[in-house]
Amino acid sequence: MKATSLTPVHIELGAKMAEFAGYNMPISYAGIKEEHMAVREHCGIFDVSHMGEFLVKGKGALALVQKVTSNDASKLEIGHAQYSCMPNLVGGIVDDLLVYRLDEDKCADGEMAFMLVVNASNIEKDWNWIEQNNSFDCKMTNISDNAGLLAVQGPKATELLQNLTETNLSEIEYYHFTKGSVAGIDNVIISATGYTGSGGFELYVDNEHLKTLWDAIVTIGEPYGLKPAGLGARDTLRLEKGFCLYGNDINDETSPIEAGLGWITKLKQDSDFNSKQLFIKQKEEGVEKRLVAFKVSDRRVPRQGYKIFSEDGEIEIGEVTSGTQSPCLDCPIGMGYVKVGHHKRGSTIQFQAGKKLMKAEIVKLPFV
Repeated sequence: MKATSLTPVHIELGAKMAEFAGYNMPISYAGIKEEHMAVREHCGIFDVSHMGEFLVKGKGALALVQKVTSNDASKLEIGHAQYSCMPNLVGGIVDDLLVYRLDEDKCADGEMAFMLVVNASNIEKDWNWIEQNNSFDCKMTNISDNAGLLAVQGPKATELLQNLTETNLSEIEYYHFTKGSVAGIDNVIISATGYTGSGGFELYVDNEHLKTLWDAIVTIGEPYGLKPAGLGARDTLRLEKGFCLYGNDINDETSPIEAGLGWITKLKQDSDFNSKQLFIKQKEEGVEKRLVAFKVSDRRVPRQGYKIFSEDGEIEIGEVTSGTQSPCLDCPIGMGYVKVGHHKRGSTIQFQAGKKLMKAEIVKLPFV
């Protein structure tokens, strides 16, 4: 099992540790609910150094990114990032990812540079897929083992981090980034992105500096309500905002159209990315299932794989993909795919938990 350079720190803090994507990762420290509410109301710090990072550089870099991702990377200016997905050849999703347009100080004329940030569980799979599609004039570099990543999230994150950098953080717009010095560490990528929906930054740094950065943030964090947060809170936070989790809500057999990710599937762009024609057909003819969000009227939490039934409980119409007890709403929430015709907001569905059927209402995202 792999470890990040902060794994000894998490163990020393008494974190509940577990294997995730091949890494020994902290699931929680003080408790998922407490960490969740700290991020919503104050701020939390996550070690997410298990994520994968690939550099793509060269004259054909844009062409490769356009080929393998569904969003339009040609719209990215230096210092901009975008959420995207990588379709396979049969309309499914290889992975979802972030695409960063890097500066071109070290690029020759006509060259571009990008950083692709992928899910930890898919690093090898994604690398092989992109490499398989790389018939362009560009070089790929896998920097995953050398890149550390901290997410400082919450309404107090900007105020806290401003103490550690001369970069004006309030000027970094959402899904924009810059390079700067943080806690005396140079060339930190300071990115106004995150997976919590509560604002804040993601900080990319060389692994050798990761503990220094963590310690500097934690040392001054108490007045801002900072708490270390684990993957448990990361999951409840993302679900309250309706963010998809790869392996649950999206996978190799779900299309972005079915998953409500049409907004990152730019069918009118000139580039002919993988499965584009299939998605155009889905858009024109419709799909058979849709990812929906629902609130549960009972106290039973829906779990991945639970079957979903129609309002009268007679027809099986789908399956739960994610579920949790919402700390902010104090009720169970979930997402799942249901057959088109049963996906309208306000509709009542039921899901099977053991021998019981539990009622839920389809609602609009985000939950909070």
